[in-house]
Amino acid sequence: MEILFEDNHLIIVNKRVGELVQTDKVCSESLEESIKSSIKERYGKSGNVYLGVPHRLDRPVSGVVIFAKTSKALARLNAMFKSGEVHKTYWAIVKERPPKEEDLLKHYLVRNEKQNKTYAYDKPTPAAKEATLRYKLIGASNSYFLLEVELLTGRHHQIRCQLSKIGCPIKGDLKYGFARSNPNGGISLHAHSVQFIHPVTKENILAEAPAPKKDLFDKMRLT
Repeated sequence: MEILFEDNHLIIVNKRVGELVQTDKVCSESLEESIKSSIKERYGKSGNVYLGVPHRLDRPVSGVVIFAKTSKALARLNAMFKSGEVHKTYWAIVKERPPKEEDLLKHYLVRNEKQNKTYAYDKPTPAAKEATLRYKLIGASNSYFLLEVELLTGRHHQIRCQLSKIGCPIKGDLKYGFARSNPNGGISLHAHSVQFIHPVTKENILAEAPAPKKDLFDKMRLT
């Protein structure tokens, strides 16, 4: 487990591809449980360890995840995520060059629960939620392009869905139109950084997660 930041109120870690952030009814093995065990062992805590989950990453995605070690921090983080005070930056590898070097994407997303998939529309649609993100082309290789994505709303599969909508499905993402899976079963989407004001101490927090070494992130020529 790679810890990027930790104090009495928060712990921020670099999630690996394939890890489940939070325990569910189907799978009890999760990053949440690993962190609880780590805290219990490192600090010699008896009894249950408190750990709150203010946000999640999809299982095939890697990168920064914030956990709250106190109920006060969790309540405040929940409010900060809801109001957009936590700034999240992602890296995405795509096969096709995007239509513009940088752009603000706005779509209306409808989630299909049975398919666990989200669909993007250009105009308001019944049951749709507005979704916006900003992307910028920051690198390239002989075969792929590297996009930096600033997530402005937090919708189900938002980045995956919106990039697919403009003809740029993420490498390895079969669900959203990429031709082949990645060898590790993940997709080439990495939560690179989060920046926010600490909910308790009020200091500025910037946590950056190194991208997976076995993917192509380190082979991109930055523009």
